Amino acid sequence: MDLMFDISNLTSDDDEFSSSKKDVLKYLKIIGVDTRYISYTPEKIYINNLRFSKFSRTREATFNRQYPEIEVVRNKLFQKICAKSSKHLALEAKPNSRVLMPEDNYIVELLLEPYTRKYGIRLVYDGEYDLKVNPIILDDEVNNIFEGFFKGEGLNYSKRDDEIYPLANVSLDWINSFLKMDGKESIKRENNNELAISFSEFLEDVAPQYKDNVVNASEYISEKLSEIQ
Repeated sequence: MDLMFDISNLTSDDDEFSSSKKDVLKYLKIIGVDTRYISYTPEKIYINNLRFSKFSRTREATFNRQYPEIEVVRNKLFQKICAKSSKHLALEAKPNSRVLMPEDNYIVELLLEPYTRKYGIRLVYDGEYDLKVNPIILDDEVNNIFEGFFKGEGLNYSKRDDEIYPLANVSLDWINSFLKMDGKESIKRENNNELAISFSEFLEDVAPQYKDNVVNASEYISEKLSEIQ
């Protein structure tokens, strides 16, 4: 029998679901959605990983019968961003840690929200913390590396043990394309070194995948240098 018509067997007559986050997530779990792979907001539920979340169209229809005011977002670009981000977060986010969030960064909020269930982290906005979010994006990370070379400083690539970098593998184009589709404001790049930006734009035309290669090479060199030291 279709889950949409069988949900009554999974709840008791006394069950009532409010619009609170706790109840929304409880209802999702009841209908078979793995909430570790979705991002919750009061207005929208964003699917991070379609396969792992098990958020089928049938389950979406069931969910919307209970919560018609909450939109389920099946944005493939956002799912790609989550996959890129998870490569850093899986290594950097520590279970049950307090994570200091940046101000007014919607994409970081979406990326970190599932980790409150996946790793039991707590998102904080002031006070004491164990880890701090560094919202640097892939473009600025690459430009910082180039800037170090152009200034004669050598490899300008370092990461702090008390920081996490959810956007370090994600390009500005991907982020702003998603934000535009979602009706949000675009973010602006932080690096203002014109030479580094010009060189990046040149490489973009001749080798579109160069950014990941630059960062990967820099990580490798940094690891080797730290071993020597």
